[in-house]
This record gives sequence, structure tokens and C-alpha cells, in this order.
Amino acid sequence: MCSPAPVSVSNQTPEEPIRETQIGSTHLTLLGTAHVSRASADKVAELLGDGGLEVDSVAVELCRSRADSLIDPEALARLDLFAVIRQKRVYMVAASLALGAYQQRLADQFGIEPGAEQRMALRMAEARRLPVLLIDREIGITLRRAAHALGFWQRLNLFSGLLVGLLTREKVTEDEVEQLKQGDLLETAFAEFAQDRARLFAPLITERDRYMAARLRQEAEQQGYRRILAVVGAGHLKGLSEQLAEDRAEPAETIAALDQVPPPSRFWRAFPWLLVLAILAVFAYGFTHSTELGWHMVADWVLINGSLSALGAALAGAHPLTILGAFCAAPLTSLNPTIGAGMVTGAIELSLRRPAVGDFGSLRDDVTSLRGWWRNRVSRVLLVFIFSTLGSAAGTYLAGFRLIDHLIA
Repeated sequence: MCSPAPVSVSNQTPEEPIRETQIGSTHLTLLGTAHVSRASADKVAELLGDGGLEVDSVAVELCRSRADSLIDPEALARLDLFAVIRQKRVYMVAASLALGAYQQRLADQFGIEPGAEQRMALRMAEARRLPVLLIDREIGITLRRAAHALGFWQRLNLFSGLLVGLLTREKVTEDEVEQLKQGDLLETAFAEFAQDRARLFAPLITERDRYMAARLRQEAEQQGYRRILAVVGAGHLKGLSEQLAEDRAEPAETIAALDQVPPPSRFWRAFPWLLVLAILAVFAYGFTHSTELGWHMVADWVLINGSLSALGAALAGAHPLTILGAFCAAPLTSLNPTIGAGMVTGAIELSLRRPAVGDFGSLRDDVTSLRGWWRNRVSRVLLVFIFSTLGSAAGTYLAGFRLIDHLIA
């Protein structure tokens, strides 16, 4: 389907390599950019400016949501928090905000705007009235597939590390800078907190190389573009070139496969219900042994589960009524796998402290610091959901062990 042409060696620098290849009758120029280099944005401007490349479209390493955040500053203001809570997308939104904070920290340290080279590509394409091709996979799907590749404790370690590490005000180290120059923002940010980096490499790098190659082939075949400039991170340049040269699968099939989020195994789908049945069986056994024992077990379940969920809500700075709601809801939601304590507490907090327009407007800046996460009403709702959920989960297991102690005694 495509055969690679020799790599161009003209106008290359160590940070902005260029590769030329062919997709059928479409000539493709791949520009590898560095996330922390102003030279990358300058190179994009050079290639798309007067006297630069003659192209009829520009492809960028962005998905729709990331592109909207770059070109539409008001996109966050339209975030429907109730829908985020109801659809259980809180963790994905929080992780995306944390990654955005990491990128902003890079921008502050190196004096460049976040995604400067991608912004430049979008601006220059608009100025020349060229179609923009968004070729990267949606970040939410990438994050979910990355999480799926890890075990439970690795996910917990990764997520907690992201929240703590990405929000620190410490400067990026020289090693991280070098990785960012030659690698990928997502890989660098995630791999720092992952115990098994190899498991993350596939969803963060290899799969996205395949996805972007398929999107480029799809656009070339369907739209008939003759010359495309693709602006991608330097860490994707080699893999993307290889995929363009070697992959013979139908682009639509590749894209559909990589857009799927693998479901949990049958065991993990059944585990919450098995846990509920086990807890109810313990309660039933306690009451059949003696009514007094049964009510002691119920009291311990309510106090432990409710208290830890309420503690989580309190640590998130929740409204007093939200904290009370966490205490009341957690013992019940823990016995219903279809709804979590965080869904209840998030909805209560959102109704009691509805974010103002200013909260959405300042969200991007506020989440660059730990204090800002608690100060901003939007991010605080996310924290209330997460912390009360974690508290309820811990309470479920601790209360379960307490019930077993009752039976043994």
C-alpha cells in the first residue's frame, strides 16, 4: 500500500528530524517535534510559511478533545459535571487535568506555551486555509487502555503518583527534559510512576503509532490528499514511519480495534457481586446466631464504612452536608455495585456548591498547584468523588474483616 522514500537529511536538527514517505499517490512529510523546544514551533512556522512546503493538508498529533482545549479556551466552561459523575468519567477527567498541569509546568519552566508546535500548526493551517487532520486517538481511550494494561495496585500507584508528582512545583529534571525531547509527553509522565514501563509502552506509544498511521492512510485514501505535512512528537517518528511502511490492514479495521477498551475479565465483573453476597451471608449468619450479634455487625459496618467515606469527603474539603451524605450513603452503596459513594457525594457537593463561570475559567491554571485543586469548585467536586470513593472502598474491606472477627469471636 505504501513504500517509504529515503529519509530527507536537509534542514534537519537533532530536535526536529524530518522523514519523507509515500502512501500510494500521497507524499507524506513527517516532522518530529520536541515538547520543550521553541525551535519545534519555529520549524513548523518555517515549513508552513512563505517559501516552505507545498502541501494540501496538515496532520497533527491531537485528538478532538485535545484540539478543542488548544483552540477553544471556553471548552472547559461547557463541561457537564453531572454527566461526568453519572458516566463515571471522573478519574479520566482528573487524570487529563493533571497531565495538563504537567504540560503547563513545562511551559512555565521553559517559557513556551503548552503544545506550542501544535498550536503553530493549527494557526498556520488556518492562515493558509488548509484542512487539519486530527490523527491521534482520544486521550480518554488511551488512558483507559493504559490503565487496563496494569494490575490493580499498579493502577493505584500510577494514579496516586500522577496526582502527587504532576502537581508538584519542582522543576523538571535534566533526565526528564532529555526524555521529552526524544520521547512522548504521555509516556514520560506515566512511566515515571509505573512499576512496569513495558506494559505502558504499548498503549501509550506502539498503539498510537499504529492508530496515527491508520488515520493518515484513511485520510489519504478517502480525501485524495496529494501532499500532507504531519506534525508529531519525535518519539513517534520511527514507529510511525515503520507502521506506514509495513501495516497492510484496512485503516478502518485498525482504528476500530484500537478504539476498543477491553472489558474486565469475568472474574472482576463478578467480584463485586460475589463480595456483596458474602457480606450479606455473614450478616445473615450473625442474626441467626443471635440478634445482638447481628446488630453489632450492622453497627460496625455502618460506622467503619460510613466514617472512612466521610473522612475522604472531609479531606477533599467537602461541604458538611456532603460529608454527612457520605457517611449515610457509603454503607448502602457498598452493597450495590451499580452505584458508588462518590456518585452520591459528587452530586450532593455539586448541588450545594455549584461552580461559577470563574471556576471553569480558572480551572486550567488552578490545577497546576495542589492548593488550587481544593480552591476551585470544579476540581474539588472531582476530589470529593475520588476521596469518598476510596474511603468507602477501604471501609468495605476493613468492615468486612471486622465482621469476620465477630464470627470468630
